[in-house]
Amino acid sequence: MNPSTFIGMIATFLLLGIVLFFSAEDPRLYVDWPSLGIVLGGTLAATFLSYPLKEVFRVFGLMVTVTRNERMYIQNDIEELVHISKLWMNHDLHAVEQALENVTNPFLRTGVQLVIDQTKEEDILDLMQWRILHLRAREGAEAQLFRTMASFAPAFGMIGTLVGLINLMGVLGGGDLRVIGQQLAVALMTTFYGILLANLVFKPVAVKLERRTEARVLLMNMVLQGISMMCERRSPALMRETLKSFVAHYRDEIFDGRAPGKNSAEKAPALQPHV
Repeated sequence: MNPSTFIGMIATFLLLGIVLFFSAEDPRLYVDWPSLGIVLGGTLAATFLSYPLKEVFRVFGLMVTVTRNERMYIQNDIEELVHISKLWMNHDLHAVEQALENVTNPFLRTGVQLVIDQTKEEDILDLMQWRILHLRAREGAEAQLFRTMASFAPAFGMIGTLVGLINLMGVLGGGDLRVIGQQLAVALMTTFYGILLANLVFKPVAVKLERRTEARVLLMNMVLQGISMMCERRSPALMRETLKSFVAHYRDEIFDGRAPGKNSAEKAPALQPHV
């Protein structure tokens, strides 16, 4: 399981545990099935009305996706690109084709195959950029689906509140405190469930999917740059450093955190500002 998702789930259960067992005399007050049914049923109904059936059914698979610890093997892709580039520089087409069989990244494999097929660089880049845009659009739509559900849930929570208040007005004159309490619980708990689902389920899943897409697009752009350099027969060493820059963490380019030594300070005079 993805570590951050696991930590988030634990934090959610701890939060609910604190709410249920430490801030209420009876934890069962926070369990109201009609209220939950209004929020979940209304959210799903609105989602089905807004999206095609096929896209809605993808919700369950995407929920599994955000819990999975997905690895992209970036360093492995860099080494494969550099290795294939060396073979390409040596005009060893047979070795390139053999190395291509072991490539597991389909995006990288497609790019290299187009290169060895002598496809024009402009056509290769156009195709690969189109695939990047297609992935970004598709996965962006998946994240937007959860953002839409996050907007529906509080709205149906408010609808449930109105339903509970209307029913409350109908039984208020009877004086039965048990019935009044039930209706008031529906009125309040639907809003509670709507806000909870929106901010602890739907929005976090949407953000997780968006961050996943950013990482995948970054990897694809890195591969795209490598394929471009391979077409131009650039140095494999230059390719390695260029591709590493796509995924490198922040680094200060002029200071590495170490104080200069005494000898180096004596040998290299300090730069004086111009007046």
